[in-house]
Formats: sequence, C-alpha cells, structure tokens
Amino acid sequence: MINSQKNFEDVLTVYMTDGRNTWNLMTNKADIIIIGGGAAGLMASAGAAEFLTVHGNGEERDQGNGATRVVVLEKMARPGRKIMITGKGRCNFTNVKQWNEFQEHIHPKPNFLKPSFYNLTSEKMLGFLEDHGMAYVVERGDRAFPESHLASDVVDALVRAAEGAGAEILCGAEVKEILRFAQDDRRETQDAKGEDLEERFEVICGDGRRFECRRLIICTGGLSYPKTGSTGDGYEWARKTGHKIRTLFPSLTAIVPKGYKDVTSAGTMKGHIDRSTPLTEIGKILCGNQLKNVGLTLHIDGNEAAYEFGDLDFTDGGLEGPIGFKISRRCVNAIINGSKAYITLDMKPAVELEDLTVRISTLWNEIMKDKRNAGRQYKDKFRILLTKVLPMSLIPAFIKLNPNADHKTLAKALKTWKMEIEGFVGYERCVVTAGGVSTEDVTAKTLESRLVPGLYFAGEVLDLDADTGGYNLQTAFSTGYLAGQSAAKSLLK
Repeated sequence: MINSQKNFEDVLTVYMTDGRNTWNLMTNKADIIIIGGGAAGLMASAGAAEFLTVHGNGEERDQGNGATRVVVLEKMARPGRKIMITGKGRCNFTNVKQWNEFQEHIHPKPNFLKPSFYNLTSEKMLGFLEDHGMAYVVERGDRAFPESHLASDVVDALVRAAEGAGAEILCGAEVKEILRFAQDDRRETQDAKGEDLEERFEVICGDGRRFECRRLIICTGGLSYPKTGSTGDGYEWARKTGHKIRTLFPSLTAIVPKGYKDVTSAGTMKGHIDRSTPLTEIGKILCGNQLKNVGLTLHIDGNEAAYEFGDLDFTDGGLEGPIGFKISRRCVNAIINGSKAYITLDMKPAVELEDLTVRISTLWNEIMKDKRNAGRQYKDKFRILLTKVLPMSLIPAFIKLNPNADHKTLAKALKTWKMEIEGFVGYERCVVTAGGVSTEDVTAKTLESRLVPGLYFAGEVLDLDADTGGYNLQTAFSTGYLAGQSAAKSLLK
C-alpha cells in the first residue's frame, strides 16, 4: 500500500541517516513507472515514452543511474487481458461521436474528461491504432471495431506502440506495496535549504523486486472481471494517501427480475445476485429471448427514472443487451441505496395504446370467426392471439408473468409489461466499475494528484464510467495518454 505520513518520515530518516546509495541498493530505477498494463496503462506508457523521445535530450534522466525511462508493471502473464474479452472478443474499442454527443454517455462528471478527450479524440485514436498496424471499421451507432473483429489486434497494436516508443512492459510483476520518500537532487552550487528534495516512489513487487521512480501512474482498473487482474488495488493505494474514493458499484451489468433466479442467500453487497445462481422456471423460459426495438422504462421508488429504446436480451444473468446495460447504472445504484426498482416493457413502442387495442380487437374477432377454432377453449384461442403479437418463445413466460391478461387487456399488458427488479450481477461479470478516485483530488488538465506530487491516475480507477458502445475504452485511452504525457513533460521542466 502507499504508506501514510509516518512511513514517509521513516523512509526520509533512513535516507538522511544511511545516505542515498544505501537506500537505493538493489533497486531498479525508472523515470516513470505505470502500474497496470490494461488500456489506460498501455496508452500511458506510449504517451510517456513518445514524449520523452521527441522532447527529451537525455540529460533529464536520473544522474548516472542508467534508468529505463518508462516501465509498465503488469500482474498478469500478458497485458491487456480485459481488452481481450471486450465485446465478446470483438472489441468495440471506441465511439467516433464528437464531444458534444460523446459527453452525454460519460458519468458522473463528463467535463473532467474533456481535456483528456481533446488531447486524444476518438478520431485520433483511430489514427493511432492505424499507425501501429491495425485496420478498423466503423459500424452502426458510430462504434469502431478492429477490421478483423479480433480484440487481440487491439492489444497487439497497443503493445507495439508502447514498446516501439521505448517503454518496457514487465508481466508477472504484481505490486504489493508503494513507498514515498524524498531524494536530494541539489547540486553543489545550490545552498542546502532542503528546497530541492523531490518526492519519489519505491514500488515493491510480490516476488521481492523493487523499483524506484520519479513519477508514478496508477492504471490498475476497477473491480470488474477480477480474473483479468482487476482487483481494486489502486483504490486502496489512493485511500492510504488521503484521496477520496467515491462509492464503488457494478455498472453495465445484468439486472435480475424478481423470480428470475433461485436466490437463497445474499451476495457480497446489497442486491448482489451472483451470476452462477441457478435460474428458476421463469428464468429458464425467458433466458435466450432477444427482443428487438422495444421500449424499457425504469422506475425507482415509483417514479420514472429513465427510458430507453432498442434491443434487450434475457440471459443467464438477467436482463442485458444495449438497453438493459444502459439502465443498469441507475438501477444498481438505487438498489444499493435501499430504493425499490421495477421496469415496464413496451413490446409495441411504435403503436399507440388506442391503436393497438383496435388492432388486437380485430385479430380476436378473426380468431372467433375462424371455424377451425370452434369448440376450442378460451385459453387456446388466447394463445393463438398471442402468436400474432409476440415471438413464440416468449409466450410461455408472458402468460406466467401476466396471469390476468385477456384479449380485452392484452394491449395494455403489451405496453406495460411490469417486472420488479430483485438485484443485479456483481463485479464477477459487470463490464465496468462505477465510482473510484474522486476527480476532485485530481487535476483534469494533467491527471496529477492534487495531494501527492508526481502521482497520476488514469482509466477505470478514476470516478469515471460510461455507457456501452466504445465510450469506456476511449475514456481509458484518453486519460492514460494524457497522464503519460503529463508525467513525462513534468520531468523536462
């Protein structure tokens, strides 16, 4: 962990007592260390190394220590593990909307992202990846994908960019502790008033390796998909140095209707239902249905909170798909805070209730007049009616969840199919973590901490998250690139 003031004083005492060489014994040195080799970390390393190559003349490096300029420490065996699973392996890596539209998909404070975005826009990101050997295509909704639709091509391009600029990527380097200390950079011609003590960092890995750096960039990601290495380390390091951590919760995740899963115990947080929880009978007959062009309204404590139009998927997790994900942030946050949530589905959003009522009445009259239906029970005739307005696979679940619906009330039931929300899938399968290091403690124009000089944050560890559609990865790319450039620029002053 980044240690508090007590550790800072202890290390400073060691330095003053034993001297500079004793403290640095067996410590690898770098100008800039980046913790985390994901989207933000790889872009930070590329941005920093490029900047030092173009603007540096070599004299700004640590005097006589032969330091590698930029080093990435990645705990996993390969960098970019989370990128590899993005978009089910297809990797929607950015969205090419202009800022005025792009910002509408950023939460909770899009203005904090603005300097990073303009420094590396979506269009610039396309050019960046193309320059490093990756072709791309832009599809519906302004979403950009690698031309191959292989996420590995994005990772390979980012690694080429970082290493090509001179950064070193060390995998299997799990950081366990970070120390802050002061190094005396005074020249003999300067007086000894202590004004040139520069705060530095020592990074200690689990295997005993130690690294010292002048600038440190934390790009450790969030808590989502922990198997890819996102275990929230950066939050604790930030908290130890006094940075505020805004409430963390899963976003872009499946929300679980009441009765969808066989819930017998509470999850790791209020409302959490693990994805592995078995489906109920209702869940089984709903799972696999994919609805196109439907309306979804989220209600929180009885009040309408959001409306989305588009595609919705019933999965083994719950409600997902584009519009399911879009409402998940508000829904999860509401449940965690003790509010009640439910949704209403509009299966026929293009048709007004009055017109739909007339249409269904006409269909019912046709069914009743059809001689083939003579002698059939009402429930059989009603099922025939349902086949004319719903996908066959959805009818069993619709009947079970709307037991009082008949041909007279069917139109209203189709327009306002209500489902109470019982919970949500947690970090084990959510796309992104909401909350994080408060942006109030970080300078937007550089991404340097306001509390610890020389410390920078980028990517998902920040209190920045976005809707699905390429916005989250672009946020990581932009913040990472600016943090890397800012850290490098500060060394050359």
